[in-house]
Amino acid sequence: MGRDALLIEVADAREAVALTTWLRGRAEAGEVVPGAATVLVREPADRAALLRTVADWTPPEHVAPTRTVEVPVVLDGADLADVARAWDTDVDGVAARVADLRLTSAFCGFAPGFAYLAGLPARLALPRLASPRPRVPAGSLAIGGGWVGLYPTASPGGWRLLGRTDVALFDVDRDPPALLAPGTRVRLVPR
Repeated sequence: MGRDALLIEVADAREAVALTTWLRGRAEAGEVVPGAATVLVREPADRAALLRTVADWTPPEHVAPTRTVEVPVVLDGADLADVARAWDTDVDGVAARVADLRLTSAFCGFAPGFAYLAGLPARLALPRLASPRPRVPAGSLAIGGGWVGLYPTASPGGWRLLGRTDVALFDVDRDPPALLAPGTRVRLVPR
């Protein structure tokens, strides 16, 4: 990222979103990119001022989402029955739990528009597949570890597939191109 880039470590994805939002309003910051527990600042306008600013930052108790997006999903994924068993429920129980999730886009990565959605309760987290699939269809709803994701394009993937959506998750002609930009609250609506 270059000699002037800064990588700031924070406690978790919630703090990364909070620091990113806070830094984007500061003149001394350059390009700000959140990660799972880091924030990358590329080409800061004033590195010394940025270091002083970050040293004075305190994580807030609550991070307000930038906006809320409802994503309709059909629960018919290849791993749905396995997830239901792991969650000690049936398909209707999975649908109820998915509908109750309060997710927030923590950061984007892996593929353009692929948002890592935080907010899956630890009791529902499941490990990735032992062997990834060579092709996961575009629009697939999946969980991997403690994250929820929606695949914007067809790609390989090792997350457990719950279902799918027809919503365009990434569109170069949209501003911003990623529908689920960091800080966006996401509500999954089973159909």
